[in-house]
Amino acid sequence: MMRIATLQMQSISGDVQANLARIERAAAEATRGGAELLVAPELCVTGYGAGEAIPALAETANGIGIRGLRDISSTAGIAVVAGFAERDGADIYNSAAFINRDAVPVIYRKSHLFGAYERSLFKPAKPGNCIIDMGGLKLGLLICYDVEFPENVRRLAMAGVDAVLVPTALPAGPSGTFIASHMIQTRAFENQVFVAYVNHAGADERFTFAGQSRVAAPDGSLIAVCTDDQEHLMFADIDPAAFAASIAGNPYLKDLGSA
Repeated sequence: MMRIATLQMQSISGDVQANLARIERAAAEATRGGAELLVAPELCVTGYGAGEAIPALAETANGIGIRGLRDISSTAGIAVVAGFAERDGADIYNSAAFINRDAVPVIYRKSHLFGAYERSLFKPAKPGNCIIDMGGLKLGLLICYDVEFPENVRRLAMAGVDAVLVPTALPAGPSGTFIASHMIQTRAFENQVFVAYVNHAGADERFTFAGQSRVAAPDGSLIAVCTDDQEHLMFADIDPAAFAASIAGNPYLKDLGSA
């Protein structure tokens, strides 16, 4: 079993230091709450709506933002997943970093970019599995729109992950409400995995966010949920053994493989 914390966070566009400071406070609180892992939203280090500032803020896996996250992880004694703008030569990716103290960061690049805004800033990555072994569990990474394509979650589930961690920037509106209220639980149930979906709070200069972060269990139930768009730090226990009956009773992955 692993206790995770999810930070529905109000990022400040273009202010990396302020955003790192917010993550640092949450990491300390998460550690006090017994969490081993903190998950923060998509592009939370730069702010999702930073727009034309993002190319200048984009950094390599050895940049100031990643070093800041490593310091936070080491000081608080907790692993951290956070979204950032990653530069690789002339290319910029919408990425998420898994930071666990002094270990080499694990970087996932978003494969399915959403809308003209993201496509104007980022290069899409080729779809693929990013899987982290931690505390006896396998954790997969996706970012926002990626989770809305069932193939991405199914591919991770077939690779044996216990949980899929999804930093997101879900906008407010009917579509966003449907995705949060129905799709996330469906992805968990149809793959018999946990799904941690972690959104921004409030609004920035360009976007208003839906909030509604949640952690869905393999049986489709919610074990942590935000019902509004305000800042929240939530806790959830990722315990596959507690859902063994659901996993055994819904053998989608086994039956798919035998088809």
